[in-house]
Amino acid sequence: MFLRKSRIEPLPVTMSAVRMGERVLQVGLDDPALASTLAGKAGLSGSATIVVTDDAAAERARRAAAKGGVLVDVRVSGLTTLPCESATFDIVIAHNVSSLLSSLDPVARLAAMREWHRALRSGGRVMSIESVDAGRLRSLLRKPPVEAGVSAESTVAALEAAGFRPVRMLAEREGHRFIEGIKT
Repeated sequence: MFLRKSRIEPLPVTMSAVRMGERVLQVGLDDPALASTLAGKAGLSGSATIVVTDDAAAERARRAAAKGGVLVDVRVSGLTTLPCESATFDIVIAHNVSSLLSSLDPVARLAAMREWHRALRSGGRVMSIESVDAGRLRSLLRKPPVEAGVSAESTVAALEAAGFRPVRMLAEREGHRFIEGIKT
């Protein structure tokens, strides 16, 4: 018997809608394999940058990129001052499953989101991938989400306060919440 690799993408990859040739900025690192897969979606004609807050996360991102065979620029920085030029990226993906944003005080959270806004080109989008309670059975099989208390409304309001319009929750599926905002 042999095992065939599934051609079905993980839901966070599909929901992010990263396309070939896009310039992708990922903030945070919940799942290194997911970050690597998202970077790979941009392809050789695009670019992928991951900003993390510590050297250990940077090393995990580099290992995942090497394993996935993708080129990724990994940078270590604070979240309120991103190491990039203004209007550089087509999409910012915030890996917010393990409380990246809820761990910040409200002023720093807003400053981080304003940095995402600054980094995006006009018409660019931000995608926040958050954790939600996936139901009783799944919660028995894995640890509860760190950000169970963060509501979709609070993320939507924070993104709007940072200048994104429109902002909407796209879906809550498979233990994830996907919230998208546009820089107009």
